[in-house]
Amino acid sequence: MKQLDNLKFSKLNNVLVPVLSVIMGFILGAIIMIIFGYNPIFSYNAMFETAFQTSKNIGEIFVMAAPLMFTALGFSVAYSAGFFNIGLSGQALSGWVISIWVGLLLNDAPRPVAILCAVLAGVIAGALSAAIPGLLRAYFGTSEVIVTIMMNYVLLHTSTHIVNNVIPKEFINTKGTTKMVEAASLKTEFLSSISNGSRLNMGIILAVIFLFLIWFLMKKTTLGYEITSVGLNPFASEYAGMSSKRIIVLSMVISGSLAGLGGAVYGLGTFGNFFIQGGSLSIGFDGMAVSLLGGGSSVGILLSAILFSILKLGGQGMPIKAGVPTELVDVVIAAIIFFVGISYLIKFVLNKIETKKAKGGQA
Repeated sequence: MKQLDNLKFSKLNNVLVPVLSVIMGFILGAIIMIIFGYNPIFSYNAMFETAFQTSKNIGEIFVMAAPLMFTALGFSVAYSAGFFNIGLSGQALSGWVISIWVGLLLNDAPRPVAILCAVLAGVIAGALSAAIPGLLRAYFGTSEVIVTIMMNYVLLHTSTHIVNNVIPKEFINTKGTTKMVEAASLKTEFLSSISNGSRLNMGIILAVIFLFLIWFLMKKTTLGYEITSVGLNPFASEYAGMSSKRIIVLSMVISGSLAGLGGAVYGLGTFGNFFIQGGSLSIGFDGMAVSLLGGGSSVGILLSAILFSILKLGGQGMPIKAGVPTELVDVVIAAIIFFVGISYLIKFVLNKIETKKAKGGQA
């Protein structure tokens, strides 16, 4: 009976912790706005009004959510294996630039072939980018956090080099590459028309498919069981006959593949081209927060990716409608991410409360 109660409380925690994280983030954001003389109710109203004002805005929410789902899934796979993939930004960036490059080269190919080749190129680029820190972690014991952070800078400057010196000049303009032709584009007239001309594309469909595929991989396959086992205890997994080195590299490759796919969707669907970046992609670090908020589960990642997209898109309306400075909007969003990041503290408090209740009941 006690084990059943503990199981119920654990499941309740999985729902309560992310919800409380978001609520506390909004409360802290409201306090910050009050300190600087802004009305939080009016400001939050402006945020949600902007996000849901038109069907086009709603379509843009899903446009922003799709790449986040891929990077969040990538982080969750690596996290299940017991390490942090901080290189999601660089892996997504490599997937973005390579998919656009291949898509531009295949502008005369049949559309299914062009899309498939461009997307696969992005996946492979992300996988190779993640394989390097994975191999170093598995065979040399290096810190994946340090290596992946360094790889972000390597891949950032490599992408700039590819645009400036490798991609044929006929595909280059002053800001980056030319716009993607229809052959390799993920955009469709149908999705654009039902969202009143938004950039909604097939990326969101791919994201939902991969939410299911990764759930199936982690919960229903031997490989998923091995990844989770190695993450929990690599020594016991080795004793049971699993190769922890192989699993570490494989999980990192899968993680990078998903991030690269997110970058491909970012390029082939959202923007239609690649433009030179001055820093790491936000979808990498936001994807980590999305994964943590969603508890690493597919349904949780779906909901938290949509929430983050609402915050990002709705935040653009706060300076216009509520007069809140853009910098303060970023602080408010960061406050919410902060509580997502320390969700373990909320879980700790809830566990303490439950322990006290249990002791009181026994007394």
